[in-house]
Amino acid sequence: MADSPRDSSPEGLVSSNSNSKYPNFEVDYVISYSLPPPSPPSQQLAEAEASFSQLIHLLSKTGFAVEVRPGRPPSTPTSPSSLLIFLRIASHSLLEKQIYRYRVQDWLYGVRTAAPGPPNSLSEQEPITDAERLRLAYLLITKPVNEGGAGITPGVGQWRFVKSVFPLHDRKFNKEWIKDWSTKYILDDEDLLKIRNQFGEKVAFYFAFLQSYFQFLLFPALFGSAAWLVLGGFSWVYAVVNCLWGVIFFEHWKVKEVDLAVQWGVRGVGKIQLPRPQFKFEREGVDAVTGEIVKVYSPYKRLARQALQVPFAGACVVVLGGLILGCFSIEIFITEVYMGPFKQYLTFLPTVLLTIFMPTFTTLLTKLAERLTELENYETVDAHQASFVQKIFVLNFITSYLGIFLTAFVYVPFGKILVPYLDVFQLTAQKFTVEGKPLPTKEWVINPDRLRKQVIYFTVTAQIVNFATEVIVPYAKRRIFKTVEKVQMEVKGEKGAGVEWPRDADEEHRFLKRVREEAELEQYDVTIDYREMVIQFGYLSLFSVVWPLTGCSFLVNNWIEARSDAMKIAANSQRPIPWRADSIGPWLNALGFLSWLGSITSAALVYLFNKSGGGQLGVGSVWDIPGWALLLAILCSEHVYLGVQFVVRGVIKRLDSPGLQKERAERFAMRKELLERMVEEEVVSAQAEKGVGVRDGEKITREVLEEEARQHSGLGPEKVFWLRQRGVGESVEVGRGLIQLVSLANNNTAKRE
Repeated sequence: MADSPRDSSPEGLVSSNSNSKYPNFEVDYVISYSLPPPSPPSQQLAEAEASFSQLIHLLSKTGFAVEVRPGRPPSTPTSPSSLLIFLRIASHSLLEKQIYRYRVQDWLYGVRTAAPGPPNSLSEQEPITDAERLRLAYLLITKPVNEGGAGITPGVGQWRFVKSVFPLHDRKFNKEWIKDWSTKYILDDEDLLKIRNQFGEKVAFYFAFLQSYFQFLLFPALFGSAAWLVLGGFSWVYAVVNCLWGVIFFEHWKVKEVDLAVQWGVRGVGKIQLPRPQFKFEREGVDAVTGEIVKVYSPYKRLARQALQVPFAGACVVVLGGLILGCFSIEIFITEVYMGPFKQYLTFLPTVLLTIFMPTFTTLLTKLAERLTELENYETVDAHQASFVQKIFVLNFITSYLGIFLTAFVYVPFGKILVPYLDVFQLTAQKFTVEGKPLPTKEWVINPDRLRKQVIYFTVTAQIVNFATEVIVPYAKRRIFKTVEKVQMEVKGEKGAGVEWPRDADEEHRFLKRVREEAELEQYDVTIDYREMVIQFGYLSLFSVVWPLTGCSFLVNNWIEARSDAMKIAANSQRPIPWRADSIGPWLNALGFLSWLGSITSAALVYLFNKSGGGQLGVGSVWDIPGWALLLAILCSEHVYLGVQFVVRGVIKRLDSPGLQKERAERFAMRKELLERMVEEEVVSAQAEKGVGVRDGEKITREVLEEEARQHSGLGPEKVFWLRQRGVGESVEVGRGLIQLVSLANNNTAKRE
């Protein structure tokens, strides 16, 4: 295939050079279908062909228009290739029916306050966003066949050749998005609404959380700067204010995400659970409440498998903790005890070991976490994701915080006791020296500045490294891989695999080139970005009392982070599936846990290291520290935290918000409309019932009275009571007659007097 070199630059991926009205050719989704290598011949190629035919028929039957184009060509006889399957919902009426169906479902689950109107007027009632259209199209692709979908589960079972299913980026929107954000300091609700309409609520909630967190960081940045200049490190004043800030931010966000969920029309959407295709049920049973047939998996068996999280956490502590502790000990020995040759090079040994083994062990444990979550066999996607996030949080907690915990609570207070055990490293190094020549060492003393330097590394240097791995490394990898691929094609020619790959039509060439680029990108996972922000919040809550400028570092970092994450979505990742959400999910619990733990660690750090308060700071023996006083400080701090949290939660809940105002207004309008409708119906019904007997204006004759008497002869007195007056007119006449009698009686009384 004669193709110009792919432009891997972010600008090439973001900008749109097409003047067409439909730059994406009205494509809803693209399926990247992998083909096994043609050589050596295998059964897999035949299986891929049969699965491909079934895939096309299912998609067409579901209601998609389908077009197939060549994807990545095989550069060698042993290299894989791919096909691109383009999908578009063929009928506008099918899209309207899907929208109507899911909006009715939202109403039944309480997500919407009012039922939607007829399907042909949906767009007039509420605009149909790109996110809603793409989400429903994806559900059509992945839903089971018995529910009206195609039943495609990428990479699973018979669909293992389906590499990915992704929507195409809107290049015009991406260009304006990046340009707009690059000139703004603060993002507003309109910016978040655009993200929600383009990428769905799940991604929008991440950027909303990031923006809210960024705004709240202004206070710890300013107060931390003042505390660093005036109070210094380990200040109890800073610790108290920082813990209070953490409580207020946590409680504020809990209310803020409810407010956003109401404004975006997704409050309570978490109750609508998406079934997980990989769920394996044991039997079918009848729901005791609804009476419907449900798939059942033993809760006791799941509980037994969930109990495996305990040994999993233990394995994480042993493997990752052992690695960190070993490298920590080696670092102390080399930097603070060892004085022999090559010291300037050996100081990098712990970093090299962590760089080599930490990603390997983390990857293995992450796969183990995935396997354990699969064994727990959850029915829904949300439950599966929540369980996986819990395990990932344990992993990241250990890798992120254990080193600082060791320095603060082991190295400083117990260093003089434990350092003699580091002689094992000296004995090992002694074997590499000239026989009989002692290894040069120096007397070890506690380095009180080590903790501060370690916190600075994790809050400044590590943030820069993370930015490079997120934005710069993927760009560099694409450029390198593209260069290698281009060289291979030039060396072997267009028939490197022994076949001539079809050429693109001239009018489709630029479009297909862009689609092939997007097909090679990684899928965007918002969980990774949530993890980064939650871990960062942990550094601020747990350890910023050591270095109060932590808030300043995070404030600058997060302004850049919002723009780099936008660039990552627009340029380094496939367009995400626009899933809905009504919160940040299980990460909210992680925030609450870190905020609570911060009250304990801050109290302990201030007690141990504050000079003015008699803290040790590496001076004296650990046995000089009153254990009861340390425990009392921790308990008091925790209880004060819980009391403040209770008060702050009550105050914030009393505050009103635009989202809650909108919800009350919608519910009031709905109640008013229903009540007015009911009153109208009751008036009409009452008028109809009062028309029994002689109608208003009907002449009362002897015949009428005799006929009425015959009709009422068999009725009881309680029935006849309501038939004495025939119609509204007669009731009025009877009342007026009684009033005239009263008036006449008054006149007669006056005359007698």
